[in-house]
Amino acid sequence: MPIQPALDPARTAVLSMDMQSAIVSIYVGDQDAFTSRAAEVLRRCRKRGVTVIHIQVGFRPGLPEVSSRNALFVAVKNSPERQQLFQGEAGKIHPALGPEGDDIVITKHRISAFTGTDLDMILRAKEIDTLVMFGIATSGVVLSTLLDAVDADYRVIVIADCCADQDAEVHSTLLEKFFPRRGIVVTAAELLESLPG
Repeated sequence: MPIQPALDPARTAVLSMDMQSAIVSIYVGDQDAFTSRAAEVLRRCRKRGVTVIHIQVGFRPGLPEVSSRNALFVAVKNSPERQQLFQGEAGKIHPALGPEGDDIVITKHRISAFTGTDLDMILRAKEIDTLVMFGIATSGVVLSTLLDAVDADYRVIVIADCCADQDAEVHSTLLEKFFPRRGIVVTAAELLESLPG
């Protein structure tokens, strides 16, 4: 069933979030199927004129962006092994999902794609009011970004089968109970049906 009201490609952006090679390898079982679905979403969005934005996690050497009070990221700051997840090939956007053409890439240092980035400025400059989003993890970047987006009055659509989380119960609860109260939850196939061509 197509999304209602219909998507206006000129006023819509798709956010592909934290789809970096190491993160995908840790969180996703069937990587080929998962990345194929997400790649087709990005391909169709580009074809229809939807703004494509890639959100990635990244830090400067020594992680000066990370406070000792940040319980999640201080674990990365204190572990050279964990830092490697965000460096080199491991830290790059998965090759099946990488930026093309006019795609925009934003590097973030927190969980939400909005915190400390110029994402909102870019969206408002392009007069975008609808965000289609997916990413890893459902309980991390997707949840945090969705909450910020809803509070900023964006219309939000989450692509359920392009999200992943290590906690299956939390993943299901968010997609089935929490997100639908704040936006629209669809499958990749349903999103593609709403962007024919």
